[in-house]
Amino acid sequence: MILKKHKNTGLTAPDILLPAENTDMYKWAVVACDQYTSDPDYWRDVENIVGDSDSTYNFMLPEIYLEESDADERIEKINARMKEYADSGFFREFRNSFILTRRKTPYSPVRTGLVAAVDLEKYDYNKGSASLIRATEGTVTERIPPRMKIRKNAVFEMPHIMILTDDPDRTVTEPAARAILSRGVKPVYDTDLMKGGGHISGYLINEETEPDVFDGIFDALDELYDRSNGFMYAVGDGNHSLASAKCHYEYLKQAGLPCERARYAMAEIVNLHDEGIIFRPIHRVLFGADAKDVLSYTYDITRTYDTSEGFYEIGYVTKDGRGTVRIPRSVHMLECGALQAVLDGYISAHPSCRIDYIHGEDEVRQLAASRGGMGFFLPEMSKDMLLPTVSRMGALPRKTFSMGEAPEKRYYIECRSIIDNQRKIF
Repeated sequence: MILKKHKNTGLTAPDILLPAENTDMYKWAVVACDQYTSDPDYWRDVENIVGDSDSTYNFMLPEIYLEESDADERIEKINARMKEYADSGFFREFRNSFILTRRKTPYSPVRTGLVAAVDLEKYDYNKGSASLIRATEGTVTERIPPRMKIRKNAVFEMPHIMILTDDPDRTVTEPAARAILSRGVKPVYDTDLMKGGGHISGYLINEETEPDVFDGIFDALDELYDRSNGFMYAVGDGNHSLASAKCHYEYLKQAGLPCERARYAMAEIVNLHDEGIIFRPIHRVLFGADAKDVLSYTYDITRTYDTSEGFYEIGYVTKDGRGTVRIPRSVHMLECGALQAVLDGYISAHPSCRIDYIHGEDEVRQLAASRGGMGFFLPEMSKDMLLPTVSRMGALPRKTFSMGEAPEKRYYIECRSIIDNQRKIF
């Protein structure tokens, strides 16, 4: 899959599947499965919008349903639908192609991305990784098996993974976007996105449609690779999905099964310095806990730490009001890490409690008021600190930051086959 004369920079142009031309793209595109995990009304709305239409909703399992008793049955139905669609000739296939994306939302400037495929041989999510592609947050290994179960018999993948490059000179996606837009290239899809997701346009780039732009992307990646010091891509969104793809590939490889397609995972590549990339905090909501008990636990635990460096003061909200919890800075170098350490300890001692990760302050307040949650508010992280911090201390605490608000997350649109012709679904 690596083109002639170019270096193996860990990224390539995949064979992309798009739906039939007459597909209603508004109903086809659905937000990533790991969003709105405490909001069943959101997913009921999606189901009502989609109805009987062709939609990526038919090929996904929203994670809000991952722990439901019928999850295995849902997965079987998803895999059966995938095979039915793949066999029906429904998809248009674009070989060895990129798709340049232009995404506009009410929250941020236009975000430019490049749908591509990353080489899982060059990705390692483990702590202390020095791989070309690295996780930006700690990977919870317990979250991988259920996601592998979904991928195991899937005929194709749909990416919600977003990978960041550190390209301050804007050499990869930006020149490609300027060329495509200046030539008036017609998009292969152009649609509003349901539930406040804004608008997205996608432009095909391959050796036949835009050969100079196509080759220019690889030239720019070669140069970026030379400047990368061994760390070229940071996983911004979808870390656990990429980790699951990696584990699935390693399983096939070790079992001696054909796995060339599974070696790659499709993702959207975005420049960290793009104006449309705005880091937002990810707040925490604790369910099933007594707020007074949480505060007492926090005080008892944190007073065993050195306080000479001072405290983080983290706001919280419950149905009874608001307050501030103080955690010594010595617990972790990041505010998010300090709070997460305390909450992990509390949940370990109180296994009936559950934590969720929420993107918007309004939703945190709503969950505290309507469902009795205890919400904690965290500050934004500067995106300029991301790669240097990951290089220095490794993966960040899980859910340290979010790239934008929940409606700005990637919507499923493109698909890619992950089954080698010789390998039967098992």
